[in-house]
Amino acid sequence: MTSEAPTDRPEYVSADASPARRFTGLAVFLVVTGIVGFGASFELIVEEIKTLMNPAFVPSCNISVLVACGPNMASWQGSLFGFPNPIIGVACFAIVAVVGVSILAGARFARWYWMLFNLGIVLALVFVIWLMSQSIFVLGTLCPYCMVVWVVVIALFWYVTAFNLKEGNIPVSAAVRSIAALFYPFLWLLVLVSYLIVFVIAQLRLDVIQSLINS
Repeated sequence: MTSEAPTDRPEYVSADASPARRFTGLAVFLVVTGIVGFGASFELIVEEIKTLMNPAFVPSCNISVLVACGPNMASWQGSLFGFPNPIIGVACFAIVAVVGVSILAGARFARWYWMLFNLGIVLALVFVIWLMSQSIFVLGTLCPYCMVVWVVVIALFWYVTAFNLKEGNIPVSAAVRSIAALFYPFLWLLVLVSYLIVFVIAQLRLDVIQSLINS
């Protein structure tokens, strides 16, 4: 005597049966900023290699006495860890872009992953602030490709940090999560204010506007 297998066998249901949220806007933002930062860092590496191969080579980013990347690349600040800083940028911005692509593909990351990712961006911001201070107050030059990196890292910091706060990836109170969610659509204002602060500091120290007029 044989028994037929039941056709309505129940399927396994995971503990978290809620559909995965797709953070498409953040994903696209990470892809775009990752590609832009990668491109700027890669171009700096190319310019430095050409300079090493031909000491008479003039980098394409040397626009004027003030706006130039040559002095930055030749300084010790440009190779803080014993190798050109843009190598760090190429590696890190590639990670940013990959995270964005992964989210678009449906990947879901654990809280610890988001926290580490955010920590990396915070460290990148600290490094960029130090580079800005060296460029403006010590070297007295503004490297175009470096400034692209500054712009990208500042924007990444605000958006990724606010995202992790509102989503609870960073352990904070419900009030902080609510505030982050409330201000998230208006973060572009904070980003613009951050850019304005950097510009004002550079203007007061280097008189950027007058230098550009004279050039």
